[in-house]
Amino acid sequence: MEEIPLEGTIALRTLARFVDLATDALGAAREEIDALNVYPVPDGDTGTNLHLTVSAARDALTAAREADAGREAALTALARGALLGARGNSGVVLSEMLGEVVRRIGRARADERGAVVMAEALERAADAAYAAVGTPVEGTMLSVARAAADAAVERASDPDARTGAVVTAAAAAARAALARTPEQLDVLARAGVVDAGGRGLCVLLDAAETASTGRRPPRPPRGPRIPVPVPTPVPATGPATGPATVPATVPATGPDDGDGDVPAAGADLHEDGPSYEVMYLLDAPAEAVPVLRERLAALGDSLVVVGGEGLWNVHVHVDDVGAAVEAGIEAGRPHRVRVTHFAEQVVTPRTPPGLDGGRAGRAVVAVAAGPGLDRLFADAGATVVRGGPGHQPSSAEVLAAITGCGASEVVVLANDVDAVRVARAAAEAAEADSGLRVAVIPTEAQVQGLAAMAVHEPGRSFDRDVVEMTATARHVRHGAITVATERAMTMAGPCAPGDVLGMVAGDYVVVGDDAHAVATDVLGRLLAGGGELVTVVVGDPAAAPPDLGERTAAWLAAEHPVVDVTVFDGGQDRYALMLAVE
Repeated sequence: MEEIPLEGTIALRTLARFVDLATDALGAAREEIDALNVYPVPDGDTGTNLHLTVSAARDALTAAREADAGREAALTALARGALLGARGNSGVVLSEMLGEVVRRIGRARADERGAVVMAEALERAADAAYAAVGTPVEGTMLSVARAAADAAVERASDPDARTGAVVTAAAAAARAALARTPEQLDVLARAGVVDAGGRGLCVLLDAAETASTGRRPPRPPRGPRIPVPVPTPVPATGPATGPATVPATVPATGPDDGDGDVPAAGADLHEDGPSYEVMYLLDAPAEAVPVLRERLAALGDSLVVVGGEGLWNVHVHVDDVGAAVEAGIEAGRPHRVRVTHFAEQVVTPRTPPGLDGGRAGRAVVAVAAGPGLDRLFADAGATVVRGGPGHQPSSAEVLAAITGCGASEVVVLANDVDAVRVARAAAEAAEADSGLRVAVIPTEAQVQGLAAMAVHEPGRSFDRDVVEMTATARHVRHGAITVATERAMTMAGPCAPGDVLGMVAGDYVVVGDDAHAVATDVLGRLLAGGGELVTVVVGDPAAAPPDLGERTAAWLAAEHPVVDVTVFDGGQDRYALMLAVE
């Protein structure tokens, strides 16, 4: 059994392996977890939110390691990435738990036993999860986290126990606790499901067990999903890494009215439930947070506020969206405000793809222009078609991706002006030949597609999802940096081979001889209209000068310190940088 190293680069490799495994595992289990999501609101997005949260943590850690950041900086990046990328109630809670685990590992001394460090990390994570939630409810991921922590502490009390044994004990206890969640929460028992957030936490702990021991927890073959008769609780046995029983359909109705419908605590499916989910990041001092929590608790439920060192992630369900945002304004500076109306998100009953041999669910097909972009879109759940300037995909390739993804509803992100026409032709063919429902979002740049993918919510209605993704893409101001290959006259003046060209929304606006200077010029133009988030996608090394992405991020940090910056390795071969401002 391999011990988890807790110092030096090995520790970072182990953490990187964990977040890689966790991201992949949550991506694979996303639809299953979404289908379990009946509490606190049956909006079918818990799996998606957890996957996006861990994926953001993974990307932040990867970027820190690629920049040769020290151990402390890399751990901080992982925790901050989870905080900034957290989505939904479960994602915000998970970000706090990951932060506590990382902080305890970061404070580990060389003479401490890894088993004790890991047990204390899980214990602090459980404590933090309970503290973050305004009104803790048993039978949720909180109960699963507590059971895992208790088992870890008990196993670590053995002086011969190693870290892998502690993680294994925590993962096993989590699975057992997950099977008990319907006994603790009536809404789960009536639906015949286990808690979605708890299931996601089990996936994470299983990934941690694999990272620390090299073993994969056993997973017996899955049988058909059979609904559990109301109100019989879910049996306490089942797959080692899965829920005890998963229903073929998850009721998406309101409170129990005597007909066996599933209550959705906190949803607007009954007259007493809040109608909106409000989330935002908040720049505020720690002393302002208790007052903020008190104000938000009086406005609604499902309150979670996590963070520290001046940055907080706020989540609450309310009827009065304005009051929730105003509370944040009084506490500090809210940004990245996100509002979701539950009535537009509630999941309609459906059978996941492959269980009945037919099509179901929703998928996204994205045209990606480089290997790094391939990974970004795939990690977000998209089916990827390689394309981009100079080597556009054919309509047959896009059609094959649409029909091969197994979904009945498909959203296509063209991500290039020329690819829009190809995507529309493929969509028309798919609708005519296969009866699929397909929508093409005319994204003209890869960065617009990334922004649209970030707000994709498979739990809401198809039309609403398309509207939100389209609106987000249109609000992205985008630019790029490339190098001229021939003499030409541009809107910014004449250029010669080797000149650096800066583009905004597809038009040339700068001609220069220094890539960094041109990049900062373009960013200055994009930020002239304001913005909170800048995305920098670095091209293939042959197209991008060394450290161009890092220098660009450093310039932004110095000149626009309130703007959040994310740098990705896109690997595209025509543009040294692709830039986006949201």
